[in-house]
Amino acid sequence: MDKKKLRRKMSDQLQSMDRIAYEHRSYLIASCLTATSEWKNATTIGITMSHFPEVDTWQLIRAGWAMGKRMVIPKCMAVTKEMKFKEITSFDQLEIVYMNLFEPIREQKDIHSKEIDLLIVPGLAFNHRGYRVGFGGGYYDRYLERFQGETISLAFSEQVMESLPYENHDLPVEKIITDQEIIIC
Repeated sequence: MDKKKLRRKMSDQLQSMDRIAYEHRSYLIASCLTATSEWKNATTIGITMSHFPEVDTWQLIRAGWAMGKRMVIPKCMAVTKEMKFKEITSFDQLEIVYMNLFEPIREQKDIHSKEIDLLIVPGLAFNHRGYRVGFGGGYYDRYLERFQGETISLAFSEQVMESLPYENHDLPVEKIITDQEIIIC
């Protein structure tokens, strides 16, 4: 199956999840993540603002703030296809951009990739080796080329597949946390 068909299939499957299951399964994943040494040892965490049906990251951002962590959110630059991370200390520092996604307002300070200890890498589908199919923009693939910190992806169990199309330039994440298991890649 090619990436485009896989994205559509996985998105449709996730969209069918009911809200109660979504909230509970997101909570299980968040609980596992916050118990990891990667989370506990990180001072600065890069994470996206989730949009249903992605695993809920809003609760993770609140947890990070409560633990005194710097939470940095990506801002996509459509013209250059690059991504910059910006620190937010409250949700009112966000704006709605294309496709109803939330990103930091431009005025927020840029954070260099070397300052990010842990990067939570989003995706639609994953394999056990840590390769992922993202949302098609290539922003994270380009960012991971120069990122040196630790990488973890969050996924519902049905998002992890035995085989997955990936290319030579794709970079795997180090760990995947689902509602059923932690996969060391």
